[in-house]
Amino acid sequence: MPRVLRIINRFNLGGPTYNAAYLTKYLAPEFETLLVGGEKDDTEGSSQYIVKSLGIEPILIPEMKRAIHPVNDIIAYRKLVKIIKEFKPDIVHTHASKAGTLGRIAANQLKVPVVLHTFHGHVFHSYFNTFSTEFFKNIERSLAERSTRIIAISEKQKYELSHEHAICDPDKIQVIPLGFDLNRFKENTEEKRKKFREQYNIDDDEIAVGIVGRIVPIKNHALFINAMKFVLEKTSQKVRAFIVGDGEDYEKMKLLVQELKLSYICPHQIGKKAAVTFTSWIKEIDFVNAGMDIITLTSLNEGTPVSLIEAQASSKPIVSTRVGGIEDVVIPDETAILVDDNNQELFGNYLLELIENGNRRRAMGKMGLQHVESKYTVEHLVNNMSHFYNQLLNEVKIK
Repeated sequence: MPRVLRIINRFNLGGPTYNAAYLTKYLAPEFETLLVGGEKDDTEGSSQYIVKSLGIEPILIPEMKRAIHPVNDIIAYRKLVKIIKEFKPDIVHTHASKAGTLGRIAANQLKVPVVLHTFHGHVFHSYFNTFSTEFFKNIERSLAERSTRIIAISEKQKYELSHEHAICDPDKIQVIPLGFDLNRFKENTEEKRKKFREQYNIDDDEIAVGIVGRIVPIKNHALFINAMKFVLEKTSQKVRAFIVGDGEDYEKMKLLVQELKLSYICPHQIGKKAAVTFTSWIKEIDFVNAGMDIITLTSLNEGTPVSLIEAQASSKPIVSTRVGGIEDVVIPDETAILVDDNNQELFGNYLLELIENGNRRRAMGKMGLQHVESKYTVEHLVNNMSHFYNQLLNEVKIK
């Protein structure tokens, strides 16, 4: 049985944890997999419950954090070297940047037959200044040379990596979309909707608009809040906004809401009514989505946005910025309305249009469910990865 060492950046809420957890669980018994991960940041929600709910006990390396820290990085690297020596994997498969850097260097040092890296997003746009961005690109180019293959999670991402950022030749990149357990977003939706809306005191005639994810600069929550201000001034409908998540920009976004003179409530005030509700992290996103009427995304950059896949699985229409791999996840104008650039007025107008048109919301939601069921299931992910692993292992044997 081939052995796979799977290394993930950190166990924080998001697509990478689901991807790593499902592959670890469902590639067995064909592949024996050991899952290793780093420590989440203090402002992030933990995703270890996702892994443990599947009966997986990962190895945690506390020193492997997102930020560059020479001492911690050296300790994490040495721990990975020790794990590789003891586990003796046929494949080392890393997920996201820090794990990709330390894991691939260690795997090459110990001559692991197959070394793979999945880009769940990238930091080549809207994260750093020009000098820092070029520095990270050069690191990724060097690491790509040490990789058997690179895995992109969308065709758009493959194009960006190969043509826009010149990380490696396109022939070295394999596209394997993410996969999710979508059933929970389709089951008992009316019951979940009732429970969520009772908890947050949402009336039947109120339209709930949500945004789900880390409250950090790259997610651009200011666009969402400003768009909601615009909508509330224009519509005669009863509308409420829900910001689901937490992060370093939480206080900054709360201040923006105050400056715009929007009423708001914080997580400890749940049950009260306000224009904007900060919920903090909620694990049961299927309940959240069931309670929403529209899901939004305002990011400046994205790989494959999990929140939009989950929104479509929940039959919810979307308004989003048109960045990164978003166009590969949705069907523009059919499951989602996409906005070019950081256009606050346009975003607000499109959101207003959906708020005013219930028939279009329902039609887009129905189309969204059909779309993700055909592309983003766990079965698709596992089958695609199994085939790819076997192909690469056979290539190594031939050599």
